[in-house]
Amino acid sequence: MMRNSRFIKLTLVALIFAVFTACSLPQRPALETASWMVAPERTGTAYKPRTDLWLKMGSVSTSPPFDGKSLVYRLGDQRYEKDFYNIYSALPNEMVGNATRQWMNNAQIFSMTVGQGNSFFPYYVLQTSIEEFYGDYRIRPEAVVTVEFFLTATDPKKRDPVIGKNRYTKRIPLKDNTPQALVLGQQEALAKILREYEVVLYQYAGKLPSPLGQ
Repeated sequence: MMRNSRFIKLTLVALIFAVFTACSLPQRPALETASWMVAPERTGTAYKPRTDLWLKMGSVSTSPPFDGKSLVYRLGDQRYEKDFYNIYSALPNEMVGNATRQWMNNAQIFSMTVGQGNSFFPYYVLQTSIEEFYGDYRIRPEAVVTVEFFLTATDPKKRDPVIGKNRYTKRIPLKDNTPQALVLGQQEALAKILREYEVVLYQYAGKLPSPLGQ
């Protein structure tokens, strides 16, 4: 009986020691997420406006799997991976839509370019489709951005309201495989796309169809 009692006491002491030891172990730090923004800004001389009318940003859609906040890496021909610890500050369609609106306002092709939330009735609408928005790491690190623009006129009498449809793809080599390098590459790619498209949009603005009712 005495041996059993001693064994029970030693077991209890061991359990208490184990509990206190476990409580005093350093806690593993929680993984933190990093937030990134793609927001290229136009610099340089603005155009001489070709119209006193304004342009409205329409819908901006994003093809899966690039439609979420996570950075996306392409690791194989059919293999894409999302990085849940490195995310965009806003959804890609929001970032591209805002960047496009601000870019065209700075270009001054139209009298102004307004966002989707504006209640003004639009004569002309610019819709955007983001088809690719990822980092390609199959051979060498590259930022890949593909965007298609649709400029339309608001006129129910027109059978074909599309004034112009233009698609651009840019691949920017990255200095390394870090998330920061990818975001900077995507920003450079989007800036090149907007720089090329503003030239085309300026040409469209010189021969716009008459607004509805005019």
